[in-house]
Amino acid sequence: MAREDEERIVDNEEVSRPEEEADQQIISSDRRQDNELALPSDGCCIPSSSSHRFMALVFMCLLGFGSYFCYDNPGALQDVFKKDLHLTSTQFTLIYSIYSWPNVVLCFLGGFLIDRVFGIRLGTIIYMLILLVGQVIFASGALLNAFWLMILGRFIFGIGAESLAVAQNSYAVLWFKGKELNMVFGLQLSVARFGSTVNFWVMQPIYNYVSKFYHDNSALGVVLLLATLTCVMSLICALILGFMDKRAERILQRNNNPSGQVPKLTDIFTFKPPFWMVSIICVAYYVAIFPFIALGQKFFMDRFGLTPSEANTVDSLVYLIAAVSSPIFGYIIDKVGRNVSWVFTATLTTIGAHALLTFTGVSPYVGMIIMGLSYSMLAASLWPLVALIIPEYQLGTAYGFCQSIQNLGLAVITILAGIIVDHSHNDHTWVQLFFMGWLTIALIATGVIWAYNKKQQGNLNMTPLQRAQFVSAQTYQHFE
Repeated sequence: MAREDEERIVDNEEVSRPEEEADQQIISSDRRQDNELALPSDGCCIPSSSSHRFMALVFMCLLGFGSYFCYDNPGALQDVFKKDLHLTSTQFTLIYSIYSWPNVVLCFLGGFLIDRVFGIRLGTIIYMLILLVGQVIFASGALLNAFWLMILGRFIFGIGAESLAVAQNSYAVLWFKGKELNMVFGLQLSVARFGSTVNFWVMQPIYNYVSKFYHDNSALGVVLLLATLTCVMSLICALILGFMDKRAERILQRNNNPSGQVPKLTDIFTFKPPFWMVSIICVAYYVAIFPFIALGQKFFMDRFGLTPSEANTVDSLVYLIAAVSSPIFGYIIDKVGRNVSWVFTATLTTIGAHALLTFTGVSPYVGMIIMGLSYSMLAASLWPLVALIIPEYQLGTAYGFCQSIQNLGLAVITILAGIIVDHSHNDHTWVQLFFMGWLTIALIATGVIWAYNKKQQGNLNMTPLQRAQFVSAQTYQHFE
């Protein structure tokens, strides 16, 4: 994440240990040959050679694949969950909301622990293990037809998954801070949402196959256990990435906090107004996406007369579009800047997508494609804003707080959305208006960021060239 004081990294001319000499020569040679590895004027921290960084990016992106795949298992099998476990819509949405409740506090604490106690490598592995255990318990609850055990597993799964997302963001800024960061955030989102998309594609066919050998809740439990394999894959990626990061730290003698300042939980009280507006957007925007997708299968079946399989296909479009377009938007935003303007545009077009789905007879594919593009645009432009506002030694805490406040919103709003659906007798207009109201709040918060930034003559909505001229290498990403 962003540092308050960023030191320029140069090739180390002294090799203190013979066993490091070969690594140092390779790094030095790569830097001479590859202009991309030269430190940008904005003070970007470049941990290693381009090939090494590319490999790190691959494992960094795959960290979230298992988490996102398993998160939306219930959404892909909404009818199955309700039928096999005899759940109401309110009970079904509890599976999603219980995921969020622990992270109202623990996600913020998880980010602080990365900054202050565990460090990014150990923290990532610990959170990945917690996530894996939670998914196993969740699947076991389905096997035993014990809904309370499923809720417990989902609770534990949420603790690991959201803290893992904080660690993933921290890795991204540590390795790619500067001109590439928007694109890296876009790539991470792309792979994560591809995990969600694959989930919607394969879970129903897998359930149909497994149900030939098992029945009711047993079939559901077996399918959820099979989904756990994606979390095992992500754990392996966490171990490999930790090894690569330790090697890069040793070779480059990297100092992640040259100012020597110690992060504290009370640091959040020193954060500037734009950060709080970003936190509001994290809540108000995402509650109009995730709960909508969680309840989407029923919405598309009732509103457009689709079969469960067809409804899943349409419902997964947001994630599929995000998987393709997120890195593209990240690349574009890296080139043109203007992050705040992109956030505003994304929020406005998402409102339009919900309106199309609710009030017109236009094909649902149109509305979901617009929503997917808007979601990608927002994610690629919003999350890097935090790295422009907060010093790097506080970024684990800052991203953790954003995740915490987002989870508070998701926990409450998902339950409320389920209650609205249960009491609206298959008329989804009211829940859609509910979602659009939250998007309006996100739009207002974006306007506040723009006004504050303009009044303070800040760098949040500048082009990359303007931003490079605005800040020096010592004050980069420290919003004034």
